[in-house]
Amino acid sequence: MDRYTPMAKFDTKSIINLALLGQGGSGKTSLAEALIYITGGSDRLGKVADGNTVCDYDAEEIKRGFTLSASVVPVEWKNIKINIIDTPGYLDFVGEANQALRVAGSAVITVDAKAGVEVGTELAWNSATAYGVPKVFFVNKCDDNEANFDRVFKELDYKFGRTVCPVFVPVEYGKDVTMLDLVAMKAYKYDSCGKRWEIPMEARFEEVVAQYKEALNEALAGTSDELMEKYFNGEEITKEEAVEALHQGIIDGTITPVYCGSATNVWGVIAMLDAISESFPRFTAKKNEKLDDGTLLPIEVDGDPSVFVFKTVADQFVGKMSFFKCMSGTLKRDAVLKNNRSGVAEKFAHIYTVKGKNQVEVDELACGDIGMVAKLSDTDTNDTLSVDGTRAYLPIKYPKPYYTQAMAPAAKGDEGKISQGIAKLLEEDLTINYENNAETKQMLISGLGDMHLANLVAKLKARFGVSVNLSEPKLAYREKITKKVQVEGKHKKQSGGSGQYGHVKITFSPGEAEGLTFTESVVGGAVPKNYFPAVEKGLQEAMTKGVAGFPVIHLAADLFDGSYHDVDSNEISFKLAANLAYKECLKQAAPVLLEPVGDLTVTIPDDLVGDIMGDLNKRRGSVMGMDTAEMQGYTTINAIAPKAELTEYPIVLRAMTQGRGSFDFEVTGYEVVPGNIAAKIVEDYKKSQEG
Repeated sequence: MDRYTPMAKFDTKSIINLALLGQGGSGKTSLAEALIYITGGSDRLGKVADGNTVCDYDAEEIKRGFTLSASVVPVEWKNIKINIIDTPGYLDFVGEANQALRVAGSAVITVDAKAGVEVGTELAWNSATAYGVPKVFFVNKCDDNEANFDRVFKELDYKFGRTVCPVFVPVEYGKDVTMLDLVAMKAYKYDSCGKRWEIPMEARFEEVVAQYKEALNEALAGTSDELMEKYFNGEEITKEEAVEALHQGIIDGTITPVYCGSATNVWGVIAMLDAISESFPRFTAKKNEKLDDGTLLPIEVDGDPSVFVFKTVADQFVGKMSFFKCMSGTLKRDAVLKNNRSGVAEKFAHIYTVKGKNQVEVDELACGDIGMVAKLSDTDTNDTLSVDGTRAYLPIKYPKPYYTQAMAPAAKGDEGKISQGIAKLLEEDLTINYENNAETKQMLISGLGDMHLANLVAKLKARFGVSVNLSEPKLAYREKITKKVQVEGKHKKQSGGSGQYGHVKITFSPGEAEGLTFTESVVGGAVPKNYFPAVEKGLQEAMTKGVAGFPVIHLAADLFDGSYHDVDSNEISFKLAANLAYKECLKQAAPVLLEPVGDLTVTIPDDLVGDIMGDLNKRRGSVMGMDTAEMQGYTTINAIAPKAELTEYPIVLRAMTQGRGSFDFEVTGYEVVPGNIAAKIVEDYKKSQEG
């Protein structure tokens, strides 16, 4: 196991948990690397392009050049421990961001100084808000010649409201940059190597100060009556008062500070670290922690230890790694805590802090800190462990995976390896769903998008040595007859010795019950009663396949006549006769194909309602109504749609809404497939049978 130098012990008041969020490509990992480098956590500045970052250490992350899973890196600055949690910016891996937000005390949202507010910026804001996590903006890439902080700040102010206030702003861009700390009223110059030095506040900076200082003072004044009075009296707010006001404003959500810099050049990073250590909230700032049942439990810094597991990693060398946050008390080595879900008592024989891929063993972790324990026997993500096993902290919410593909081994005989590998990955990623579908004879894997499943395939290959191919899944159609018909089936075979003879006449009609409704109205003993069960069983077995190879449902069959032979009749003969009658029924009773349909709810921005409704109509969906969504500016469309038209919908909806849209779908029944589509399905089935 790799090691890194252990840090000093920190108490709860000296620990800050910080999630990095934002649009993919806005520089989250670069900012994390700059924070690590400046604090002495690494002797070199890791770069995503070079594949040598502390946070993105997985082979697939290095190959793709972006973050795929949340990683924890603790750093120390001015006697404060900062647990940085770097998260993916792409929607396929939003579950990882949710994990970070569940244990973070604050979130820094990175924004590209050239691109400005993007979809990922909005989604990061919404997610942090949903988890009640205070937010801060870092406008990154101010070294770009096309960077425009003023425009970006106005976009932030317009999009997210008047809580947004400037704290650290640039007065020059590109390679020759100067930035102003509006709290300390200091100016800093930076060189291309990341070095900064203070310069005098020059007259030419007055315009920028005037532009932003008023907004800052107004935001600071709103945090207390004393500062409000000073503000109205035109008195100067001191640096100490400003720092405390920022701290309180961030906690209350009345202030969303905006900082700036260039992570790759390490510009503005020291100012960011100073702000984190001085103003960002500690674990105890919110006073209470919510339990699964909605009740609030006061944070017990000195109470019995309890932990919440927010992430699981199936490491091929270390084994199962459970990442946790210490929610109360001090967790010490060899502590025994009981799992609320499983009831199993787990021993924390070794506890670690983690820095990317490296671990260091520690004796204890204070309340609010983040750590890892390996090889717990029956503990999963979202589990709570405590002394008595009675409490359960509020679990992480994960989006449902709707993008489904059929998975087949590239080499014969690897099915077992796939199952073993998937079992491990299911522990690790709760946005994956796996099903071995007995009806379609396919292994089905569901995720949040094509990139998500491609990453899963890569993990199966890298960790478990099994290659798989993905393809579009088969759909579980059904069939039913639409006409009432009378048919007969006669099985007669004579080939020396005892023969076989069974003869039935059956009335078939659409049935009320989902399966087979079997009755008999035979008179005069034309078919002896002891053969009735054989006829029923023969029909049940035959119903597994209709004209298109799918199960037949809602079938009523009345055995009303037939004949038998004293010597040659037996159960197998009447089963075969029933099968022949069933086949004749399919020829005459006008069978139709049924497809699974269900309730579809699509939540999208108001201005996209028309486009989405038009697309649903193309997908044979029926819009049943609309509601105002919980999120302001969003509408929920309620519709009924066929499952066959939604295979690619997770990707299509994301493209149409730029990631702002979401949906839920649940199969509720079956409806008749349109004739032209049904004919194609039947034709394909017949070709497959011929092949």
